[in-house]
Amino acid sequence: MKMKEIGKIAHYYPKIEVAVVELSDELKIGDKIGIEGSTTSFSQLVDSMEIEHQRAEVAKQGQSIGLKVKERVREGDKVYKLE
Repeated sequence: MKMKEIGKIAHYYPKIEVAVVELSDELKIGDKIGIEGSTTSFSQLVDSMEIEHQRAEVAKQGQSIGLKVKERVREGDKVYKLE
């Protein structure tokens, strides 16, 4: 499976399990992503994403998004699109 880095974790809200991701490439609902860090390693489908508290289907390079994640992530973890 090919992995392409598309961003990194800027912040994590543990109570609502949402990560703030600073994107360096496009991300869409339905994409499969992997999140990797020193103590983080999992993959998931993107099923919920927000830009400035508005639901979004597509986010572009340079945007920061709120992303619902299934496991704890940490600042600096890298986000990859899996193809």
